[in-house]
Amino acid sequence: MISIVCVYNNKEILNKFLLRSLKNQSVEFELILMDNTESKFKSAAEALNKGGEKAKGNYLLFVHQDIDLLSDEWLANCESILNSLENFAIAGVAGRTKEVPTTLTNIFDGIPPEPAGTQIKIPTKVLTLDECLVLIPSQIFRKIKFDEEVCDNWHLYTVDYSLVAKKNGYDVYVIPLHLYHRSSGFSFSDDYYITLKKLLKKHRNLKIILTTMGDWVTFIPLNIQIKHPGLKKYFI
Repeated sequence: MISIVCVYNNKEILNKFLLRSLKNQSVEFELILMDNTESKFKSAAEALNKGGEKAKGNYLLFVHQDIDLLSDEWLANCESILNSLENFAIAGVAGRTKEVPTTLTNIFDGIPPEPAGTQIKIPTKVLTLDECLVLIPSQIFRKIKFDEEVCDNWHLYTVDYSLVAKKNGYDVYVIPLHLYHRSSGFSFSDDYYITLKKLLKKHRNLKIILTTMGDWVTFIPLNIQIKHPGLKKYFI
């Protein structure tokens, strides 16, 4: 069984997208909603860790409120794919790998819907995952939680989780399932860069960190990379 954990701040969007797409799923699931309409939680990591600790399923699905799964068989197909994977700590629907210069994903996003990246047909190993939807086996989540100190706002928590998982010898996958994401995903706020700076420091043993929002090198100060984005092409 899959336990679905969603932290939400807009009930109308939650009902219109995620909850509507869950209404007629063909398999049983557990739904854990974390109400943040009054800004109770200071970060996604905090909210999702608390939600994940309540979960009873074999897999924990952490998902944004504005996701439409597009199929009543989505959870069943997802569980079947996850059962076929070996040695994975986290899987998602969008991610980055060195072998492909764009995001690997079968997501359609935005208004009107458009493909969000390079589509895949089979589960594919990647370096990092986007935050919109990820799945973690319950036995892995008991060992590795989202980092509430480094990711103390609403950004990059699954990028960090992916890197920690790989450091511990696990694999990270993008799975070939279609869905719709209302948001286009791009949000370069001050908080994003604050977390990114801490992330680059935490994983400074790596030369490069690839994300669905851009690629970053750990040995050049972040402010220089932001001011001179063309500089990174010589290292990535």
